[in-house]
Amino acid sequence: MHTTLSVVFAVCAALSNAVATVLQRKAALTVPSSQGFRAGLILDLLRRPIWLAGILAVIAAAVCQALALVTGPLTIVQPLFVLELPLTLIVASLLMQRNLSGTGWLAVAVVVLGLAVALGAAAPSGNRTHVPLDRWIPALAVCMGMVCVLALAALRRPEGRARAACLGAATAISYAVTAALMKAATHILDDQGLAAFFSAWQTYAFAATGVCALFLLENAMQAGPLVASQPALTLGDALVSLALGITLYEETVRSGWWLVPQLLGVALIAVGVLALARIPLTQAVVAPEEERQEQSG
Repeated sequence: MHTTLSVVFAVCAALSNAVATVLQRKAALTVPSSQGFRAGLILDLLRRPIWLAGILAVIAAAVCQALALVTGPLTIVQPLFVLELPLTLIVASLLMQRNLSGTGWLAVAVVVLGLAVALGAAAPSGNRTHVPLDRWIPALAVCMGMVCVLALAALRRPEGRARAACLGAATAISYAVTAALMKAATHILDDQGLAAFFSAWQTYAFAATGVCALFLLENAMQAGPLVASQPALTLGDALVSLALGITLYEETVRSGWWLVPQLLGVALIAVGVLALARIPLTQAVVAPEEERQEQSG
């Protein structure tokens, strides 16, 4: 029963994130861009109602994600966020009144099938509620180091797909770490109550990494096309979360011959995601340059 609940909550979180991504993307295109990270970006976006609506969707996604993590393993919940990419494109096509092509729907079906095959074959299990500090320290150090490397690599590149992909990958790692910390904090809340929750370092750590992830996401969406940043964000989140679930929470997946269908599922997801990334839906989520200049002028 708990696994079913975690799946439902995770899918709801993915859908809310998809809505938030499209709304925030539209808002990000209405503010001035810059070659570096701009501290005033968030202040500019706060004046856009569509961005605030996106933030409400982010909050809804966070609540659903927390409920999913407290009821199920990280290795089930976070891989389901692979659905965020097809859901994002579907939501974008609806809001922009553009039909998703037959190729797009086929790619969506391939992603869903691949996810079902991979998770069905892996059968993730385990729901450890406490992770000792000596496991957190190396995991956080490695992940934050990777985020810094990717962010610096992005700053060395001009606006475009490469910069967006680097920032998308950095965002993915930040989101995976946020989820791992959120899982620990929600278990503390569930087991020990509100006072323990607000006195736990994990609570403030997941809040800090969440803000960092949001900042990176906003810059990723300004750096280049959504189809460049979103695949890196979606797949990276799932893969890093899988590693954190296994190393931190001692969650397990089936091995042996089960690796064959697992790899098949991953391959299907990769094919579907790459196909979605090539769909000419960019015009539906990225304003033409002259329109962008008018909006930011």
